[in-house]
Amino acid sequence: MSEKNKPHSETEGVIAGASTQTALFPKCPVDMGVDLAGVFLKNPVVAASGAFGFGREYGQFFDLSELGAICCKGLTLHPREGNPPPRIAETPMGILNSVGLQNPGVDAFITDELPFLRQYGVKIIANISGNTPEEYGVMCEKLSEAGVDMIEVNISCPNVKAGGLAYGTRPELAVEVTEEAKKHASVPVMVKLSPNVTDITEIARAVADAGANALSLINTLRGMRIDVNTRRPILKMNTGGLSGPAVLPVAVRMVWEVANAVKLPILGMGGVSTGGDAAQLMLAGASAVAVGTALFADPYAPLKVRDGLAEIAAKQGLSAVRALTGGVRPW
Repeated sequence: MSEKNKPHSETEGVIAGASTQTALFPKCPVDMGVDLAGVFLKNPVVAASGAFGFGREYGQFFDLSELGAICCKGLTLHPREGNPPPRIAETPMGILNSVGLQNPGVDAFITDELPFLRQYGVKIIANISGNTPEEYGVMCEKLSEAGVDMIEVNISCPNVKAGGLAYGTRPELAVEVTEEAKKHASVPVMVKLSPNVTDITEIARAVADAGANALSLINTLRGMRIDVNTRRPILKMNTGGLSGPAVLPVAVRMVWEVANAVKLPILGMGGVSTGGDAAQLMLAGASAVAVGTALFADPYAPLKVRDGLAEIAAKQGLSAVRALTGGVRPW
């Protein structure tokens, strides 16, 4: 491993301004540390699940310890092959994906990937998906014992006992999986909310009452593209999840609504590619932000977002970036 990419750990509680700010904005006077449900992040920028894999590829570009946290690729109890191709389609302001949760399974992650991530001293968030509440419980127990810092529970996946209806679309189903996760997790549980609902605050209140420690939002918006010449959908599974810059205004609106509905920390995501994008989500109520689709165009996107946030906070005379959270001034 080159000296540039050599992993190192930071002292807990030492926040940016010196060692955690690198090339793009090296002399930041702003305290970049944030608290996400009791988990200290050296800066508020998280690599989003589904876009960062397990960090190995991006670790060739920059030191992974520069991130606030890594939210790993979605895990299931057993290995999954994912959906047949084509499963990615470009859109004018983002992408549609129907990857289908391809992953090696939770046990392989714990054995093969977690030791690699631990050497960087970065906070590790495990994202999980299940077909039954019991599967969520088993994974929460395994991952807690393995020592991840937080578990992100994806409730946008289908509940086989409810005829394939997604957990995140009905409050009672969201409650069921949240309670099961909390019962078996010894680390904070963050529930990832789906935007494909009539009222996202209804789901947010339900999982908050069920004991969730934090919320992440938004997941992808369901979309579709059709090849007009073949008259077939471009994606083999017909529809997929829309992400990228096009969804940012929806994400900002939903984060703002949820922040006004519940008193839980929020990891905001959806279309973040600049410090200004991240600042919008924090002003709307997010404590931290995740960068996903932007990584496909620029592997350094999370660092640029981090440094852009620091610059905005400094220009506004803030001593700490967390002062942005909830700072929107509605008309």
